[in-house]
Amino acid sequence: MQHIDQSQIKPETAGRLNALVAEFTGQSQVYYQRVFSYMMEAPGYRFTLNRAAALLGPVWFGARGLWSWFLGFLLLETLAYIQIAMGLFGDLGRDSRLRAEQIAQTLDLRHQQIAAAEASGASSLESLKRAAESLEAALEGAQQAAAAANASGTIYLVAGAALLLVVKFLAASLANWTLEEQFARWRSDRRVASGWSMPRLIVSSFLAAAVVVLSALKFAMPDAFSLLNAFPTNRDWRLNVGDGVQAAFDWTKTSGRGFFDGLTAGMRTLLDWIEVVLVDTPWPVVALVIVMLAYLSAGARVAIFTGAALAYLGLLDFWEKAMTTIALLGAAALISITLGIPLGIYCARRPKVFAVVRPVLDFMQSMPSFVYLIPVVAFIGSGKPAGVVATMIFGSPPVIRFTVLGLQQVPETVREAALAFGATPRYLLWRVDLPLARNTIMAGVNQTILLSLAMVVVASLIGAKGLGEDVLEALQYAAAGQGILAGLAILFCALILDRIVAGKR
Repeated sequence: MQHIDQSQIKPETAGRLNALVAEFTGQSQVYYQRVFSYMMEAPGYRFTLNRAAALLGPVWFGARGLWSWFLGFLLLETLAYIQIAMGLFGDLGRDSRLRAEQIAQTLDLRHQQIAAAEASGASSLESLKRAAESLEAALEGAQQAAAAANASGTIYLVAGAALLLVVKFLAASLANWTLEEQFARWRSDRRVASGWSMPRLIVSSFLAAAVVVLSALKFAMPDAFSLLNAFPTNRDWRLNVGDGVQAAFDWTKTSGRGFFDGLTAGMRTLLDWIEVVLVDTPWPVVALVIVMLAYLSAGARVAIFTGAALAYLGLLDFWEKAMTTIALLGAAALISITLGIPLGIYCARRPKVFAVVRPVLDFMQSMPSFVYLIPVVAFIGSGKPAGVVATMIFGSPPVIRFTVLGLQQVPETVREAALAFGATPRYLLWRVDLPLARNTIMAGVNQTILLSLAMVVVASLIGAKGLGEDVLEALQYAAAGQGILAGLAILFCALILDRIVAGKR
């Protein structure tokens, strides 16, 4: 038996390593002991050829638990087998033949029109004949193209065989390297797949055969199996499910009318108060307060930029709509932050609760923003309150996630030291956890505000006023200049809020 090189490894280490390789590989232990010894002589990739991997291709990687490599080589081999199948029995001239059939049908119609024109002596006879002549030339060209495509099967066959050989060579040259890397991971984590598994072999063989056969049949003979061209479904299923969802919406709206009316009234009251502060207050007072906030939070440079941005909004007649936009954004962000930070604190201390909340946050962040408008309009109606709710749904997840992340990153040693000195849970939260997690939580607040502002244009579709209305009108009437100006106004609002919230960095 050939073992690990004794000149490179101590005898007891070599014996231990040989035993680990044998345990990991399961089959062909002597071969892999020799190969791994050669590969461990120097870091990085070293060229070797694995004949089993060349023969079995992706199935070898699947049987060894290397599923990412299995998928990659399966796709490459499938592409090669598709070319081979098209070269052997593919209908290569299908597109040209179908085009020729369409031209022939049109040509038959023209011949009928020519016969009718000759019988009636119509003046359009000559133009019909010229059209028929051009169609005959097109028909001949399509037939020739179909014949040329059918004769090109050898090219597809040779190209597919060459690609298959290249893929087989790549599989053979990478197999031992990938397996040795997996062996290194397995030595530190025994949960990593090891050995030659018969269940994995069966699964990978089935997947490879299904993908290769179905793909080759679909591309080589697209008209032979209609099941491969379209997913088997019934349009009535979608209609019935849609009717069920609509019935659920109607029932919820009717049963919860009091709740939704109260929610709408609360949103409208909050918006009215914020608009009184931002819109009804004299503009010099509002501008001065915003500039002072920028100065106190981020310094003189940001204050100067804020003053210039506010001047842009005022001089180009965006002031009132900008303040309306900030009022809507402020209401949504205020509610999101007020509810999001406590929820994040609760989830950080109770992982089981966060395991339930996390999929909901994933859903809220993954759903396209326009889709939020459907249930919001169904339950609340259109207008500013609906815009606030839609903005809340879109902007809430970051502050919750960042709060959880910030509290989870608080060093456990610091918390243990505080507890050792007699800190109560309340003191630990307010004087230790939240101060250490402050930067991360503020990053979440910043992201919530910016994401809320990103909903300005979308919310204008359901009657929310503000700068989004100008952008929407510019899109409707193709007014590029006005749209750019309104877009810059939204950008300046976002930058002002971002700089004030971020503060000095």
